[in-house]
Amino acid sequence: MTDLEHEHEDAAVREQRLEMIKHKLSLLPDKPGCYIMKNREGTIIYVGKAKVLKNRVRSYFTGSHSAKTQKLVSEIRDFEYIITSSNMEALILECNLIKQHHPRYNVLLKDDKTFPYIKITHEAQPRLEVTRRVYKDKGKYFGPYPNAFAAQQTKKLLDRLYPLRKCKTMPDKVCLYYHIGQCLAPCEYEVSAETNERMVQEISRFLNGGHDVIKEELTTKMLAAAEELNFERAKELRDHIMSIDAVMEKQKINAVDAQDRDVFGYAVDKGWMAVHIQYMRQGKLIERHVSLFPYYGDEYSDFMTYVTQVYIDNPALPKEIFLPEPSEQAETEEKDVREALESWLKVKVHIPQRGLKKQMVDMAKDNARNALEEKFRLVERDESRTTKAVENLGEWLGMGKIRRIEAFDNSNIQGTNPVSAMVVFVDGKPDRKEYRKYKVKTVVGPDDYETMREVIRRRYERVLKDNLTMPDLIVVDGGKGQISAAVDVLENELGLFIPICGLVKDAKHKTAQLMMGDPAEVIPLPRDSQEFYLLQRIQDEVHRFAITFHRETRAKSMVVSQLDAIPGIGEKRRKALLKHFGSVRKIKEAEVQDFKPLGIGEKLASEILKALQGEAAAPQE
Repeated sequence: MTDLEHEHEDAAVREQRLEMIKHKLSLLPDKPGCYIMKNREGTIIYVGKAKVLKNRVRSYFTGSHSAKTQKLVSEIRDFEYIITSSNMEALILECNLIKQHHPRYNVLLKDDKTFPYIKITHEAQPRLEVTRRVYKDKGKYFGPYPNAFAAQQTKKLLDRLYPLRKCKTMPDKVCLYYHIGQCLAPCEYEVSAETNERMVQEISRFLNGGHDVIKEELTTKMLAAAEELNFERAKELRDHIMSIDAVMEKQKINAVDAQDRDVFGYAVDKGWMAVHIQYMRQGKLIERHVSLFPYYGDEYSDFMTYVTQVYIDNPALPKEIFLPEPSEQAETEEKDVREALESWLKVKVHIPQRGLKKQMVDMAKDNARNALEEKFRLVERDESRTTKAVENLGEWLGMGKIRRIEAFDNSNIQGTNPVSAMVVFVDGKPDRKEYRKYKVKTVVGPDDYETMREVIRRRYERVLKDNLTMPDLIVVDGGKGQISAAVDVLENELGLFIPICGLVKDAKHKTAQLMMGDPAEVIPLPRDSQEFYLLQRIQDEVHRFAITFHRETRAKSMVVSQLDAIPGIGEKRRKALLKHFGSVRKIKEAEVQDFKPLGIGEKLASEILKALQGEAAAPQE
C-alpha cells in the first residue's frame, strides 16, 4: 500500500471515528455519572465524574484546552459512560474505577505511607492491637498516631487499665497476663459479653479524647482506696494516672481544640499537583503527609478525586475534614461533590472562611506549595549536575561528548539460571524502553567472562543487523577480565571499536573504581565527584534490573521443577494446574476436591499436596 493510500485510509478512519463520537455525544444524558475515556488500543486512560454527563464529556471535544489537558484529549479515541442516581454514587464509582483500572491520566493514590492505628477487634473476646492496615471488618480503629512508639505506649497503658484478651490464638490455660491482672483469661474462665462491652466502651471513650474524665474517675478511686488504707491499690491507681499524663504529653504538639480533623491543602505548577494533609487528633497535630503527582484534568476536580481516594478504604475517619476554597469556576459543581463526600462518609466537610481554622488550611496550602517548589529546585539541580557530569566523564576518559551509555551486568546467584541485563542511559538519564534481558544460552555454570562474551556478541550482532544506534560508551560490571572479554568480541569478532570501561566493586559490593583500556588501567576519578555518582547510579540500575530478571527466571524454574518432580504430572498437567490455580502457593492451599475439575482423582491430588507441602520428602544423610 502506498503512502498516499495510507493517508487516505487514516483520513477515512479518522472521519469515521469523529462521526461515531459526534453521534455518541448527542446521546449523552442530563444526569450524573462517570465517563471512561479510551485510547486507540481500547485501554482506559481517564475516568471522570460529572453532575451533568452531557456538559462535562462534550467539553473535552469543544473549545480550547491547556497543554496538559490537550495531551489527554489527543489520545482519546472512544468513550463510555455510566449513569448514577446521585453525585455520591458518581463519586464512589469514579474512585472504584480508578482503583480497578489505574488509568494513566488519573490522579492515583500510590503512596505506600501508612500510619499506625490502635484497633479493637470485632470478636466475641475482643483484643487491642496496633496495626498499619485498616480494613472494613467491623473492628474499631483509632488514629492515626504520629509513630509506632506513640501507638504502642498508648496500647501498653490501656492494657494495664482494661484486661481484654491478649493472646491472638486462644491458649489452653491461663498465661502470665492473667497473673499480672492484664487479662480476664477467657481461655479458662467465662467472661460475659457485658463485661467485654463495658471495657470496649471505656477504651473507645479514652481514645476519643475522654482521658481527662477517666483520669478523674481513677483519682476518685485512688482517694477512696487510700481512705480504706488499701495503699497498694492506691499506688497502682496513682501509677495509672501518671502514665496517662506521660502518654498524652508525648503526643501533645499544638492544641487547638479537642476535635479530630484532617486538614487538606494543595498547590499546582507546571502540570504537577502537591497535596498536603495535616492529621489533627484530639486537637493536636500528630502527623503531616505530602503527595506529589502529575494531573491532567481540572485541578480542583482532580484534587477532590484524590481526597476521595484517601478515604475509600479507610474506616478510621476523623470528625471533620477541612478543604481549601475552590476557584469561582469550580465552586458550583464542587459544592455538590463536597456534599456527596459528606453524605457518603457521614463526616462534616468544611471550607473555613476566617479565623484559626482558615489559618490551618492556609498552612497546609503553604506546605504543599513549598513541597512543589522544592521538587522543581531539586529537578533543576539534578538535571544541571547530570548534564555537567556527562560532559566531564567524556573528558576523564579522553573522549568527546558522551550521549548514549549501554551498561551490562551478569547474574547467576547460587550458580543457577545465568542471565544478563543491559540498561541504556541517554544524556545521563535512563531510557527504560531500551533495556534488554538475556538468558545465557552457551555458558554452563558461573563463568562471568564467557557470559560477558556471549551477551556482548548477541547485543552488537543485533545492533549491526538491525542498524540500531551505537553507544558512545559501554560499561561492564567488573575489571580487567570482563573488559578484556568484551573488547575481544567487539574488535576481533565484530570489527567494532567502541570505548569500554569497567566498574570494580569493593568488599562491601559498592562501586570502588573505574577501569579502562586494554590492558585496563585505573582512571583516577574522584569518588566524591558527580561523574562517579553518575556511574554508581548506572551500575546500581543495571544490577537491580539483572537481579530482578534472575529472580523471575529462577522462580519460574523452581515452579517447574517442583511440579515436574511429582509422578503423574507432565507438562500438560503442570500447565493446566498453574492455569487453574494461578500459583504453586494456591495449589498447596487447595483441598483434594478442588482438583476434580481438572480430571485429577483423589489419589493423585493427595500425592500432589503431600509433595508440595513437603510430607513426601525423604530424609537426607
